[in-house]
Amino acid sequence: MIFPTRRKPSGDTPAAPTTENPVAPAAKPAAAPVVNIRDKRRDDYTELKVTLHQQLIDRINLAALDTMTRDQMQRDIGDIVQEMLKENNQALNANERKQLVEDILDELLGLGPLEPLLKDPSISDIMVNSATKVFVERGGRIVEVGTRFANDGHLLRIIGKIVSNVGRRVDESSPMVDARLPDGSRINAIIPPLAIDGPCLSIRKFPPSRTSIDKLVDYGSMTADCAAMLKAVVASRRNVIVSGGTGSGKTTMLNALSASIGSHERVVTIEDSAELQLQQSHVVRLETRPPNIEGRGEVNQRDLVKNALRMRPDRVILGEIRSGEAFDMLQAMNTGHDGSMTTLHANTPRDALSRLEQMIGMSGIDISPKSARAQIASAINVVLQLERLQDGSRRVTSVAEITGMEGEIILMQEIFKFVREGVDENGKVIGEMRPMGVRPKFMEVLKARGFDLPSTMFDPFRKKEGQP
Repeated sequence: MIFPTRRKPSGDTPAAPTTENPVAPAAKPAAAPVVNIRDKRRDDYTELKVTLHQQLIDRINLAALDTMTRDQMQRDIGDIVQEMLKENNQALNANERKQLVEDILDELLGLGPLEPLLKDPSISDIMVNSATKVFVERGGRIVEVGTRFANDGHLLRIIGKIVSNVGRRVDESSPMVDARLPDGSRINAIIPPLAIDGPCLSIRKFPPSRTSIDKLVDYGSMTADCAAMLKAVVASRRNVIVSGGTGSGKTTMLNALSASIGSHERVVTIEDSAELQLQQSHVVRLETRPPNIEGRGEVNQRDLVKNALRMRPDRVILGEIRSGEAFDMLQAMNTGHDGSMTTLHANTPRDALSRLEQMIGMSGIDISPKSARAQIASAINVVLQLERLQDGSRRVTSVAEITGMEGEIILMQEIFKFVREGVDENGKVIGEMRPMGVRPKFMEVLKARGFDLPSTMFDPFRKKEGQP
């Protein structure tokens, strides 16, 4: 809690009671609107923190901070902050002063009010709707938190610090930006005049540890049989598309699948904002570039896919297909870059193929629908569908194989499917992933590459462990 500054009595104004004059008459309070004391203290604290931060920048040698540890900075800055508190007539106890120094260090070295949220492992998304409205996602649920910025200018400074670190900018001429934090967390910011209520910031946090397919099995995202098959599919260089809605875990799944890529293979990754962290050593990471202030110098995903094919990759991993790069990616999959993978937004495996066909049309290539579908059918082997369920859990809801074409129709068969059975009293979705009784056609390829999976894993009537 911040103690308000005491004003000296003047004129006929009655003096406030003090230890020297405990019986001094109190002034009659003026009528005032009802104020939430907790919010008032929080706003006062935020204002004080930002004020001291600005004053601190004028007093310290910023270059010297590079040679100091955080403990040293905390000790030295703590002394300066204590002096400034006296100058500003602010009285804080030891715990409040320690917290204030920590927060000022976060302002100075990090991202200010966002730092505690970024350090909280239970938070997966941070959504700043305005300087006074901040929401987070915990366990698949979105809740509001008490984090606040002093004003829009304070929030803009934090956004500017983020985007400048990756060589990007955000201003009235370029009011939208995609960026990333050093740990790979994805950032999107949009500011006025496009954002009516003030700057908005969205952060998709990168998990602190790599998520493996085995961990996804432990989380209940898929069954052990499905995981074993996917490991064999990736290791056997089958081309895979990961499909799903926003927040369904596509990038996490792509990272998990990439663990099955051989260490001897050369992999090129292409993304708008680099999020993939492959575990292999022979990886080249490419990232798009927006146009500069003059509208020049843009490098999009399609440019990078074309360039990647000249880099002698064994596999190309495209973070997400959005437009014309779909044609070039399919060409790569059809011309010796087996085992390539990508993601796209779609609600079902069949919708994913329809979206691919539409994006081929966005490439500007004059190609008939039948030829486009033939390219898709020959390039893609497996479509993996993900979904974020109503209880916040993320599941693999379908694993489908593309088996060819019949006329102008792409043939597809589901190998595994998540079947919902209902919702329990806590709102948790009840269901299980079941084999559909179909033996994949790629089983022969898997066997030839040393993966002899038991055919019983595709039997829908096989008894589970523990069943009589």
